[in-house]
Amino acid sequence: MPLLLLVLVVSVFVYAWFARRNSTLTRDCRWRLDRLTGPTHYRCAACGATCDPGAAGTPRQCLRAQQ
Repeated sequence: MPLLLLVLVVSVFVYAWFARRNSTLTRDCRWRLDRLTGPTHYRCAACGATCDPGAAGTPRQCLRAQQ
């Protein structure tokens, strides 16, 4: 039983690490779809950064450092 619990805890941490690995979004990044400028144009509500990822979907990277 303790071995099963250990495996469960390790697998949860590994999943959390893999899920977080592909995103640099912080608490302050709040991407909103801005259809006034284009059908796939996004604007960050926190810092004002803009991007147009096209068909790729919502932005997954924080652009605060690039501005």
